[in-house]
Amino acid sequence: MLSDTSRPIVEATLPVVGENIGEIAKRFYAHMFQERPDLLDGLFNRGNQADGRQQQALAGSVAAFAGLLVNSPGELPDHLMSRISHKHVSLGLRPDHYQIVHDHLMWAIGDVLGDAVTPEIASAWDEVYWLMANMLTNQERTMYAAADLSPETVWDTWRVTEKIRETEDVVTFVVESTNDRSGKRSLPGQYVTLKALMPDGVHQPRQYSLTQADDGQHRRFSVKRLHGSPTPDGEVSNLLHSSTDVGDEVVLSAPFGDVVLAPGTRPIVFATAGIGITPMAGMLSHLARSSSTRMVALLHADESSDTFALQGQVRADLARLPGATLTTWFMEPSQPPSPDAAQNAGSGRQFTGFMDLSLLELPADAEYYLCGPLAFMQMVRSALILRGVPARDIRYEVFGPDLWLAEFQSADPVLTAS
Repeated sequence: MLSDTSRPIVEATLPVVGENIGEIAKRFYAHMFQERPDLLDGLFNRGNQADGRQQQALAGSVAAFAGLLVNSPGELPDHLMSRISHKHVSLGLRPDHYQIVHDHLMWAIGDVLGDAVTPEIASAWDEVYWLMANMLTNQERTMYAAADLSPETVWDTWRVTEKIRETEDVVTFVVESTNDRSGKRSLPGQYVTLKALMPDGVHQPRQYSLTQADDGQHRRFSVKRLHGSPTPDGEVSNLLHSSTDVGDEVVLSAPFGDVVLAPGTRPIVFATAGIGITPMAGMLSHLARSSSTRMVALLHADESSDTFALQGQVRADLARLPGATLTTWFMEPSQPPSPDAAQNAGSGRQFTGFMDLSLLELPADAEYYLCGPLAFMQMVRSALILRGVPARDIRYEVFGPDLWLAEFQSADPVLTAS
């Protein structure tokens, strides 16, 4: 909690800081990378810097955390802090990085707000920052210790053994460890960070969901090639598609991520769109390999049947689960699945257009897992809440740096907890 001295100062200055936080974040990153260009080598995603998403993420985190400290000090989002900590640990973040960020962030606040930042105001916002940073540092220290890892040993080298073309824009990589050390098996739904060496000599990190249950020595992940959109093409995804082949080596982190399949016997509903199928494919793989008897329904939206990545794998896994169903929505009309495919995927159906949950009867007392574009998850979550599904039973995975945006800056006012 904020001290009695700082709380009224933060409350009074939150509107002006919030109004200027975008500019503060912009100048913060520019100043930090000018002074510390080494941070762009293996730690920060410069693609997110180029399109402004990282600045937006920082703006959301600082403003939202300060707002919670002022308005709801007993309701800090532990689940969200855990999610951010998993991302940080997968990048090998060190405690001293928080001091670097602090110094440049406080410089940017003063640079934007000028003489309005009195020593008392600077001290109060300094307290906000360190409350947040210390929460994350403590969680990350615990996670490193639990995995018997450190920021330096979180990485390992893997060799590509298969490169599978799933769709025109999605490739699956199957990799094996290059040493005899027994690695940590992934939990269903986790991801790894891949650290790629770019042509200019800079390493770039990207997170990829693990799409099958693994033994710690072999892993499988899928990469969607990002191109043709208003934002810059994905430099890592295009490099992996064009230049990484069987026999090549890649650097991966240990598996992390806290949006994992909860054990139990309750029904499970997966709602996915596009490449959001990847973490749920990993969960389905775990269920199939463990001969689960839980009721499972997969709801998937995509452009067309041809762009539905991992379709063969998820259909095969659904066929191994008694009574499991697959229901799809495609923007482009397509032929219905063959009788054999429909039978193998359970009693699912196929629709044209956007996902519409009103067309379905959903199982009672189910757990829900969502993954896809932010607007898709907002829509699905709203529909579930309106149907009486408790917020605690809906979990979602957010790709990219939009973790705080998903929680606090959504147009959907119910998207505030998972």
